[in-house]
Amino acid sequence: MTNSCPVCLTVQADPSFARLVRMTASNVAMLSSMSVDRIEDIRMAAEEAFIYACSTEPGADLSISFDVDSEHVGMTFELGDVAFAEPSEEDPTSAYVDLILGAVCDSYEKREDPATLVLMLKADV
Repeated sequence: MTNSCPVCLTVQADPSFARLVRMTASNVAMLSSMSVDRIEDIRMAAEEAFIYACSTEPGADLSISFDVDSEHVGMTFELGDVAFAEPSEEDPTSAYVDLILGAVCDSYEKREDPATLVLMLKADV
Protein backbone atom coordinates (compact mmCIF):
# COMPACT_ATOMS: atom_id res chain seq x y z
CA MET A 1 0.00 0.00 0.00
CA THR A 2 1.58 3.28 -1.09
CA ASN A 3 -1.26 5.75 -0.63
CA SER A 4 -2.60 6.85 2.71
CA CYS A 5 -5.82 5.08 3.61
CA PRO A 6 -8.02 6.64 6.32
CA VAL A 7 -10.31 4.45 8.41
CA CYS A 8 -12.73 5.93 10.98
CA LEU A 9 -14.47 4.24 13.88
CA THR A 10 -16.98 5.81 16.28
CA VAL A 11 -17.87 3.90 19.44
CA GLN A 12 -19.27 4.65 22.84
CA ALA A 13 -16.56 5.35 25.43
CA ASP A 14 -17.20 2.09 27.23
CA PRO A 15 -14.43 -0.41 28.05
CA SER A 16 -16.61 -3.25 26.72
CA PHE A 17 -15.71 -1.99 23.22
CA ALA A 18 -11.95 -2.33 23.81
CA ARG A 19 -11.77 -5.57 21.84
CA LEU A 20 -13.45 -3.94 18.84
CA VAL A 21 -10.94 -1.07 18.91
CA ARG A 22 -7.99 -3.42 19.41
CA MET A 23 -9.03 -5.69 16.53
CA THR A 24 -9.72 -2.74 14.22
CA ALA A 25 -6.23 -1.39 14.96
CA SER A 26 -4.76 -4.82 14.25
CA ASN A 27 -6.58 -5.13 10.93
CA VAL A 28 -5.57 -1.62 9.89
CA ALA A 29 -1.94 -2.43 10.76
CA MET A 30 -2.09 -5.46 8.47
CA LEU A 31 -2.46 -2.98 5.58
CA SER A 32 1.02 -1.67 6.36
CA SER A 33 4.32 -3.53 6.11
CA MET A 34 4.59 -4.40 9.79
CA SER A 35 5.89 -7.45 11.56
CA VAL A 36 3.69 -9.47 13.87
CA ASP A 37 5.47 -7.93 16.87
CA ARG A 38 4.82 -4.40 15.63
CA ILE A 39 1.15 -5.22 15.01
CA GLU A 40 0.98 -6.37 18.63
CA ASP A 41 2.43 -2.99 19.67
CA ILE A 42 -0.35 -1.25 17.73
CA ARG A 43 -3.00 -3.40 19.37
CA MET A 44 -1.63 -2.57 22.81
CA ALA A 45 -1.37 1.17 22.06
CA ALA A 46 -4.91 1.27 20.69
CA GLU A 47 -6.31 -0.51 23.74
CA GLU A 48 -4.41 1.66 26.24
CA ALA A 49 -5.47 4.87 24.49
CA PHE A 50 -9.08 3.70 24.26
CA ILE A 51 -9.31 2.69 27.93
CA TYR A 52 -7.80 6.04 28.90
CA ALA A 53 -10.29 7.84 26.63
CA CYS A 54 -13.13 5.93 28.31
CA SER A 55 -12.03 7.28 31.67
CA THR A 56 -12.10 10.90 30.51
CA GLU A 57 -15.78 10.99 29.55
CA PRO A 58 -17.52 7.64 30.11
CA GLY A 59 -20.44 6.89 27.80
CA ALA A 60 -19.71 9.68 25.29
CA ASP A 61 -19.18 8.97 21.60
CA LEU A 62 -15.51 8.53 20.82
CA SER A 63 -14.11 8.94 17.31
CA ILE A 64 -10.97 7.07 16.38
CA SER A 65 -9.28 7.82 13.06
CA PHE A 66 -6.67 5.46 11.66
CA ASP A 67 -4.30 6.63 8.94
CA VAL A 68 -2.25 3.89 7.31
CA ASP A 69 0.22 3.51 4.49
CA SER A 70 3.13 1.15 3.85
CA GLU A 71 5.37 3.04 6.29
CA HIS A 72 3.20 3.86 9.32
CA VAL A 73 -0.08 3.65 11.20
CA GLY A 74 -1.45 6.76 12.86
CA MET A 75 -4.30 6.77 15.38
CA THR A 76 -6.20 9.83 16.55
CA PHE A 77 -8.60 9.53 19.50
CA GLU A 78 -10.93 12.54 19.69
CA LEU A 79 -12.06 12.93 23.30
CA GLY A 80 -14.14 16.11 22.96
CA ASP A 81 -14.38 19.04 25.35
CA VAL A 82 -12.71 17.51 28.38
CA ALA A 83 -9.48 18.26 30.17
CA PHE A 84 -6.76 15.69 30.57
CA ALA A 85 -6.34 14.63 34.18
CA GLU A 86 -3.07 15.52 35.83
CA PRO A 87 -1.25 12.54 37.34
CA SER A 88 -1.58 12.27 41.10
CA GLU A 89 -0.89 9.72 43.82
CA GLU A 90 -4.64 9.09 44.14
CA ASP A 91 -5.06 8.49 40.39
CA PRO A 92 -1.85 7.63 38.53
CA THR A 93 -3.76 6.61 35.35
CA SER A 94 -2.52 9.52 33.25
CA ALA A 95 1.12 8.90 34.17
CA TYR A 96 0.71 5.19 33.39
CA VAL A 97 -0.82 5.92 29.99
CA ASP A 98 1.92 8.44 29.20
CA LEU A 99 4.57 5.86 30.13
CA ILE A 100 3.08 3.02 28.07
CA LEU A 101 2.18 5.05 24.98
CA GLY A 102 5.44 6.97 25.09
CA ALA A 103 7.38 3.69 25.13
CA VAL A 104 5.40 1.85 22.45
CA CYS A 105 4.68 4.64 19.96
CA ASP A 106 7.19 6.43 17.76
CA SER A 107 5.19 9.58 18.39
CA TYR A 108 2.61 10.26 21.11
CA GLU A 109 0.96 13.59 21.79
CA LYS A 110 -1.88 14.97 23.89
CA ARG A 111 -3.61 17.97 22.33
CA GLU A 112 -6.09 20.35 23.97
CA ASP A 113 -9.25 22.04 22.59
CA PRO A 114 -10.61 19.55 21.74
CA ALA A 115 -8.83 16.91 23.76
CA THR A 116 -7.13 14.51 21.37
CA LEU A 117 -4.61 11.69 21.65
CA VAL A 118 -2.41 11.37 18.57
CA LEU A 119 -0.30 8.22 18.15
CA MET A 120 2.00 7.15 15.34
CA LEU A 121 3.86 3.88 14.89
CA LYS A 122 6.31 3.30 12.05
CA ALA A 123 6.49 0.09 10.09
CA ASP A 124 9.50 -2.09 10.84
CA VAL A 125 9.61 -4.25 7.71
